[in-house]
Amino acid sequence: MADIQESIALCCKQLRLSSNLAERALTQEGGTHQEYLINLLSNEVKYRQERRIMKLLNTSGFPKLYTKEQFRTDEIDFPEGISLESLINLDFFHSGKNVIMYGGTGTGKTMLSILIGISACNQGIPVKFYRTAGLINLFSESQTKGTLTSLKKKLGSAEILILDEFGYVPYDRTGAQLLFDYLSEIHEQKSVILNTNLEFSQWVNVLYDQRMATALIGRLTHHVDLILFPGVNNRLRESSINEAFARINTQEAGNHG
Repeated sequence: MADIQESIALCCKQLRLSSNLAERALTQEGGTHQEYLINLLSNEVKYRQERRIMKLLNTSGFPKLYTKEQFRTDEIDFPEGISLESLINLDFFHSGKNVIMYGGTGTGKTMLSILIGISACNQGIPVKFYRTAGLINLFSESQTKGTLTSLKKKLGSAEILILDEFGYVPYDRTGAQLLFDYLSEIHEQKSVILNTNLEFSQWVNVLYDQRMATALIGRLTHHVDLILFPGVNNRLRESSINEAFARINTQEAGNHG
């Protein structure tokens, strides 16, 4: 029996199949040879899918994992046609859209973006999660060290980029410019989820450059779903983000009319 298992393991290695398949081959059941084979191969496919999902979750950068049951939606202002389910189902991603979540600290933006990211990983879609200040520092450091290409290659593996806590602190000028350049490069190629407590008119305060702030807003809102987290922010109804939210809804209504 040991010789048989070693022979199967050798074949698996040559065929680039998992060693797990060699172990299961000795215990797999099936009424016929064909049934045995399909059961063995089906289990191998399932095993590979589970391993891929685990790898995507482990390399995503999520600070914590959540379940949908932990999330409350009663204080979120979803646009018409947008819901927790549609976000979890990645409708925005399949439509080539970005997502901007706006609201005060502790209102659920991070948790929702992580739930979306977990759903993407479970569907085999690579995700990278960063606190914006951390990614900006990485861009600045990588340029200094001459490793910018390597960093972009790492980011390039993701199809959804989540930028958390945008605007919480002023940014390094060089890093902010490099992040802007990268977001310009991936415009309409990847989906970006950006969480912020700053209305659009205040973005220049952390980016320092009005033209860059205006251009970044334009790119991110070109195709976007805006999710509002009112929380305790009493200025929400007067914010420029809310104005953009209303304008986008009006445009979409016109497109569907």
